[in-house]
Amino acid sequence: MTRKPIVAGMFYADNFNELDSQINDSFNSKFGPWALPLSKRTKNILGIIAPHAGYPYSGPAAAWAYKEIAESKFPNTYIMLGLSHSGYPSCVSLEDWETPFGPIKTDIEFNRTLMANSSLKQNEEAHAQEHSIEVQLPFLQFASKDHLKELKIAPIIISEDIPYEDIAKAIVKTIEQTRRKVTIIISSDFTHYGMNYGFFPFHIEDAKERMYKLDKEAIENIKSLDPKKFLNYIEKTGATICGRTPIAAGIAICKILGAKKAELLNYYTSGDISKDYSSAVGYAAISIG
Repeated sequence: MTRKPIVAGMFYADNFNELDSQINDSFNSKFGPWALPLSKRTKNILGIIAPHAGYPYSGPAAAWAYKEIAESKFPNTYIMLGLSHSGYPSCVSLEDWETPFGPIKTDIEFNRTLMANSSLKQNEEAHAQEHSIEVQLPFLQFASKDHLKELKIAPIIISEDIPYEDIAKAIVKTIEQTRRKVTIIISSDFTHYGMNYGFFPFHIEDAKERMYKLDKEAIENIKSLDPKKFLNYIEKTGATICGRTPIAAGIAICKILGAKKAELLNYYTSGDISKDYSSAVGYAAISIG
């Protein structure tokens, strides 16, 4: 079976040519890196954090993160850490996935071994209704044009039903057992502000400045590579960072694998694009290495 796209035509274009153009535009946006990836794969990164909203808004931030992916050494498996917006528990997918760019193979051996090493179960229904991993995949395919036949992913939803530390340790154990070279892709938007999101601790007149401040401090905690410190900040401030648990697990994994630093590549909000901060979302691109 193949997991079909559910937000093609909504979050991103649903045909090859339009999608390719949309991603090119994201790289060349004034909010993007202003350049396509270089063809040389000389960098060494362990992971990225990239947003998962509609490409007209979050695409330029994603382009920063996937420029790092495209310019880094190609791994055996990209471990995709997403969340469930509809409340499903932590789980894996064993199906292959599909986008308008074509199919993507799932590393079934990796995810089966992960299930044996943890309490994670296969749940295709959860993955079928969730966009946080799907939205990453066209960018990943675009960044992997030189390795499309070898491209493999391990799709994992991380919720709060299992301690993030347990999932992180199980993933690292699985990496070691399967002898995979991996890159961790963490899917998360940052602060969701406004009536649409039920989070409005400050006045709209201050929304831009306060969103930037709230997310800047969250990002500083990520840069410390301390997942507990990051989660404590979320609890203290109430910051509506939807992928907080995947972020915590991803930091923990990368740190065990030897990460020394996290770098903010770019940050902005949807309000910077729409010029409307009454309901806005923060987007960050972060590399971990």
